[in-house]
Order: sequence, then C-alpha cells, then structure tokens
Amino acid sequence: MNIFIYTVVILTVLYILLRIITNISSKKISKSLRFILIFGLVILAILFAIGGKFLLTLPFTLAGLALIKLKGLSLFQLISLYRLIQTLRRSGRFSFNQSQNNNYSNLSVSECFKILNLDEKKKLTKEDINKAYLKIQKRIHPDVSPETSRLSSIVNEARDILLNEIK
Repeated sequence: MNIFIYTVVILTVLYILLRIITNISSKKISKSLRFILIFGLVILAILFAIGGKFLLTLPFTLAGLALIKLKGLSLFQLISLYRLIQTLRRSGRFSFNQSQNNNYSNLSVSECFKILNLDEKKKLTKEDINKAYLKIQKRIHPDVSPETSRLSSIVNEARDILLNEIK
C-alpha cells in the first residue's frame, strides 16, 4: 500500500512541475539552466580547490567562463590557454602559488617556440612571430583579464627571445 501512495505522490508532483514548466517562457528556462550550470561549476571548482586539486579546477573554471561568454573566449582558445599553462608549468616557469618569485629570465628557444605555439623546424619571419604573439596576447593580456599578467609577461619574453634569435 505504501508503494501505491508514494507512486501517486511522485506522479502528482511530476504532473504539477510539468504544468508549471509548460507555462514558463523558453528564455526563462534557458536563463535558469545557465545559472544552475554555472553555479554547479563554481561549486565543483571550489570543492576541487579545497581538496588540493587546483590544477583540475582550471579546465572547469575556463569552461564555466566560456558558458557565460565572459571575455569572448571560445573552447579552442581555452584549450590553447590551458596548453600554454601546462607548458610553462612543466618548464618550471609558472606556478599557481602567488608567493613564488616571478623570475622567468631563462627561457630556452625551444620553450619560446612552444609558448608561442610555433614550429621550430620552419623558417620564421618577424611577422610570423608577431602574429602568433598577438594571437595569444588577445586572450591573455592583463587588460582583458588581470589574473593573466604573469602569463602575459612570459609570452612577451618568449617573443623578445625569438625576435633576437632571428636577427
């Protein structure tokens, strides 16, 4: 008998919810779903950060920024930015610890090619280097996002090193 009562209650609640949803405009539904998704991503990022998995929170945070179309970043730009951070972390040039010293003065030429997403085997001109530099700087310039000032300075240094190599 209890199963029958629970089933009737669940179906009644489901019926009422569906009637309410049919009377709501699609804009409100879309806006609500976007808010719920962003809120969920923020909660998930906070939980991962508390658990010490900050590096894992970065893709979720960037995906959340793409969902709300903040700063106009596309998914491909987010992946490229994430790859740039990974390259810099592997070379020891970037850390998420704010207290770390900002000493980036010893970039190798191969690291500069990786940072600017250029092919080492190709013969490059100043225009190629500047084009790759501008493409990255449009996404990470401190005027666009103040949190990326350290990345921007690394990209500036990589461009300067490669331009000096060409001369």
